[in-house]
Amino acid sequence: MAHLQIVPAGSKPVEAQFVEMKVPLYSYGCEKKVKRALSHLRGIHSVRVDYELQKVTVWGICNKDDVLATVKKKRREARFWDQSLECDQAAPPSEEVEEEDDKEIHHVSSRLSAIKGFKFKRSWKKLFPLLV
Repeated sequence: MAHLQIVPAGSKPVEAQFVEMKVPLYSYGCEKKVKRALSHLRGIHSVRVDYELQKVTVWGICNKDDVLATVKKKRREARFWDQSLECDQAAPPSEEVEEEDDKEIHHVSSRLSAIKGFKFKRSWKKLFPLLV
């Protein structure tokens, strides 16, 4: 053991950071799921979940991407808080909105026609792929 050398791991000191995410929470059970999932990560000091704002704040020595990946395992629509604000502020032009509405109406009407043609003799398992 005398021939081993001790080398510092990094030149920069590692500091704790805040990671803020927008996570869709449908119930207080979802809140518990997210807290439990994040509590198993190493380096996390605290997890704060705000149900009204749909916001999760994590404080600790951690990688932002690892924290987001862990939360996405429970809630796929999770994203960083800054990205969610940018998405909400950016509005598509009105012409594109009208085209999207026309496509959506056509899509819904095709689903309705498929449901109307459904006979109750068939199993419900065959109906659900039509609705998705």
